[in-house]
Amino acid sequence: MLKKTFIVAFLCAAMAACGDAAIQDGETSEAARSASAPSACRLGDSGKISHVIYIQFDNTHLRRDRAHVPSDLEQMPHLLDFIRGRGTMITNDHTILISHTAGGILSSLTGVYPDRHGQTVSNSYVRISPTGSFSFPSSFGYWTDTVSGSIPNMVTPTGANAPAPWVAYTRAGCDVGAVASANIVLENTGTGPTGDVTKVFGNPSPQASEAIASAAAPAGTAARARAQTDFVGLAVHCAQGSALCAAGHDDALPGEPGGYTGFKGLFGAQEINPALVGGPTVTDLDGNAVVDPFGQSGFPGFDGMSAAVSLAYVAEMQEQGIPVTFAYISDAHDFHGVSGNQHTAFGPGSEGYVEQLAAYDRAFAAFFERLARDGIDERNTLFVFTVDEGDHFVGGSPTPETCDGIHVPCDWTGQVGEINANIDTLVAHQFPALAAQFLGAAAPFAFTVHGDDAPTFYLAQKGAGALGQTDPAVRELERSVADLTAVNPYTGANDHLLAQMADQTGMRTLHMITDGDPARNATFVFFADPNYFLTDFPSTTCETCINPAFAWNHGDIQKEIAQTWLGFVGPGVKHRGFADVWTDHTDVRPTILALLHLADPYELDGRVVTEILDRRVVPRGLAAHGELSEILGAVYKQVNAPFGRLSRDALAASTRALAGDDDAYAELEADIADLTARRDALAAEVRTALNAAAFAGTAIDERQAWRWIARGERLLDEAADLARDRRHDRDHDR
Repeated sequence: MLKKTFIVAFLCAAMAACGDAAIQDGETSEAARSASAPSACRLGDSGKISHVIYIQFDNTHLRRDRAHVPSDLEQMPHLLDFIRGRGTMITNDHTILISHTAGGILSSLTGVYPDRHGQTVSNSYVRISPTGSFSFPSSFGYWTDTVSGSIPNMVTPTGANAPAPWVAYTRAGCDVGAVASANIVLENTGTGPTGDVTKVFGNPSPQASEAIASAAAPAGTAARARAQTDFVGLAVHCAQGSALCAAGHDDALPGEPGGYTGFKGLFGAQEINPALVGGPTVTDLDGNAVVDPFGQSGFPGFDGMSAAVSLAYVAEMQEQGIPVTFAYISDAHDFHGVSGNQHTAFGPGSEGYVEQLAAYDRAFAAFFERLARDGIDERNTLFVFTVDEGDHFVGGSPTPETCDGIHVPCDWTGQVGEINANIDTLVAHQFPALAAQFLGAAAPFAFTVHGDDAPTFYLAQKGAGALGQTDPAVRELERSVADLTAVNPYTGANDHLLAQMADQTGMRTLHMITDGDPARNATFVFFADPNYFLTDFPSTTCETCINPAFAWNHGDIQKEIAQTWLGFVGPGVKHRGFADVWTDHTDVRPTILALLHLADPYELDGRVVTEILDRRVVPRGLAAHGELSEILGAVYKQVNAPFGRLSRDALAASTRALAGDDDAYAELEADIADLTARRDALAAEVRTALNAAAFAGTAIDERQAWRWIARGERLLDEAADLARDRRHDRDHDR
């Protein structure tokens, strides 16, 4: 049996109930009729689902970060009770690697792992040029943005642009609203040939003129912010013939499988606000005008997307007949100032943190009440709530230590902040001979890192491009940094920084290598002590010091980062309360599409989570052998997922390989590569069968399924042996 992890024992025994008074049977109101989905929109064949509301939080926790302090969702009982009382809260969901905002959202939206959508490292990444120089693209770009020449930012293994996630809905006749969600809205105001403004509005155009003037304005002024406020962060992707987008712009997806012509969209608050409210200003759920940091109506910035703002946009869109909405909500554990113009980290139970969570809870109460008045509730709406990743809190101890933040505030003065560490300085001081090879103008080689508590290293020979993973210089650096230490400014201890590491062989197992753009593949990844943020930028970064602006680290492999949550409510979803089903981000999309009887033109890495669905809505291809399909799906996830058993064990073996001598390295790397190749072959077969069962009605062959399960279990056993260095015992037993 697959091992289960129980994480809900911490939940409060008594929670505030979410009121049902606003949701009544009987005639729908005029507002409800105006909020109904367009007649052309086809969501499922039963007619029970008319709306889809998808909400993805940034860094919002179901588990407690301190034993005495209620978790984020415990402090949002209107949301938590809505999910567990009217649907299912999956407590054993998982992120992908690298576990950051962009990658987490994009894997949830697409249903594929990062090696198939290109964001294997985020929220930015590094590309190594043929001459050994480094560039630093952002993961955040509109869906069709490129990073170099014709290479897409969202790149598939074949080098194509990844299929867009809104297409399944617009082809079904449904308009799709996007509220600050990654890469399905404009992400920049560029007016060059590949800029987002040029791509959508054209250049010349009035929008391009505004963006050019905005870019020329002094930094830190309202004029400088104007173009972002008007054009970034909000979008509506419309079905063909939608009246809403009659005056919109071409929604161009030139590489979309099956073609995509005749579709239009609206982009930015300048166009969307008038379509929603008849004027330039949307009001949030607290009754405040939604403005940028300078008081200008429009998009407030991604950090400014509090629950009151994001949910107001979702409600407005649904009320204006946009039946499918995707929204992002910013984290509550940081102080973002006015619409995101400041940044300071809170500790668990801090007064400001508790106040923000209370505001989020009020926003959800108002949101559910407003939707209910519109006739939009769990009887006709599929609600999906999740998070991009978890966090590791970095800090000392509060005063008093037993504070709960609710009755007794937690004082974290001087005790909050990640430990910044300058990787160049650490290497120079601890390995001066190695530093002479990589640091400084006279060094023949160079390296940089994507700063993180799980930094990816990029190594190059100056003038000659990327170094191969077996190059002696690479191996020397890997062996050296495996022993890297730093003085902890909180404790004074000399901490060993490495948790685990993998080079390109191991990263392929973790779905962190893209064949579509090899220039962005890291040389190796260093999963570090999560208290530390390792960087080489700016060069003036301290060797080790506390940075109070940030205290919630992610990207890494620790349980509090990797294990997340996923909630479903609506027609066809069981009322299970809490469910300990092993899932990850890629399972979100297939489960949604199965409930809606929609399909993508590509295979999804995720599986339909049938454990939380009523039997009557389980796709017939999966229902034919229901229990067997779930067993197969569970083994498939443990074999293929970045945080499945096989990947975790392969990472342990990879860590030993990179830290070891060349003979041990070569032997272990060969074993990992062989294991991954056989894993990939099995995963491809099972993925095809699960997709066919979910979306084509093809029942899984029972005998073949048991053979796949047996192959998967053997691979899992081999990976466990490899992690524990029992290879010789295993070979002897054979």
